[in-house]
Amino acid sequence: MLPPKSTRDCKKGKEIATTRGMKAFEWTVIGAGPAGIAAVGKLVDSGVKPLDIAWIDPKFKVGDLGEKWRRVSSNTKVKLFTKFLEECDVFRYRMAPDHKLKHLDPETTCLLGEIADPLQWVSDHLKVAVHAYENKATTLNLKNQLWEVEMGGETILSKNVILATGSTPKKLNFPALVEIPIEVALDDEKIAQENLGSDTVAVFGASHSSMIVLKNLLNAGAKKIINFYLSPLRYALYMDDWILFDNTGLKGEAAIWARKNIDGKWPDRLERYHSSDPNFQRHISSCTKVVYTVGFDSRTPPKTPQYHELKCNHRNGIIAPGLFGFGIAYPEKVEDPFGNEEYSVGLWKFMRYINKVLPLWKRYAP
Repeated sequence: MLPPKSTRDCKKGKEIATTRGMKAFEWTVIGAGPAGIAAVGKLVDSGVKPLDIAWIDPKFKVGDLGEKWRRVSSNTKVKLFTKFLEECDVFRYRMAPDHKLKHLDPETTCLLGEIADPLQWVSDHLKVAVHAYENKATTLNLKNQLWEVEMGGETILSKNVILATGSTPKKLNFPALVEIPIEVALDDEKIAQENLGSDTVAVFGASHSSMIVLKNLLNAGAKKIINFYLSPLRYALYMDDWILFDNTGLKGEAAIWARKNIDGKWPDRLERYHSSDPNFQRHISSCTKVVYTVGFDSRTPPKTPQYHELKCNHRNGIIAPGLFGFGIAYPEKVEDPFGNEEYSVGLWKFMRYINKVLPLWKRYAP
């Protein structure tokens, strides 16, 4: 099924169902980042009519990936981004403009901007096929087996709701230091404008993002960088049909840089200390600025007055009857052949997960 080419065409000849004077839908997807796009695409591919779907997002700019992380080197190979785009018939990716992604080596990684551009194209044409609301969902209430979704001055009803609301970077508490936002530190062009020649910058973390930040700070001319970490670096290891440390190990350009500059010879302006180092206070007091690369927390979801806290089952995405969590805010928990448990995050991983759980979600209605 292909989406209509305009809002006028998609609404022609059909009235939106109403209940208690409010528009009613079979499904509402909250969030228009990669996970939200996947959710809408899979719903339509599975037979849900586009007019039965409400899609809510303040901007429809591919979420944080599209607005904050374009200059970040991915830890995903190009071929998996392509698989994501080709997985949904309704995406019409083969009809997409000649984006740069189509010409990259499928076995390499790339900047996230190269996947953000085709995702924006997909989002734009999906948006006119369904009922899109450029708004922020504020409250969810389950009444009479329907979810009331409040946003701004309007409320809609929905039998099912998918939360694909994304995550925000975690922070530590060092108020004496000037924080460089992680979205700046991960962007080589933005960090180059920070004038760090007289600064000693503390970087907390040892993840994929941490390695990119260390590299960017060195290239930006920071006087000194002190990296505080909790554990040795971990690298993804490609096995025959699975990946050891798939979600927690370093990959791509970050792994190459780390092997050479962390587990190899440290650059002259870089120091590293375990966070339990007895001289931690002396080290941190020498710093003037700080970057936190210590992970992400789920973005605060809409309020749900009848529930004290929304808890998601990380094996199937179920939060409550007709309410489901998806994407980086509610990732799947997976176990590798050696029993290591990780939260599975990545575009193709989201697509693979929703292929598994959507049939269950369709049956778990209020």
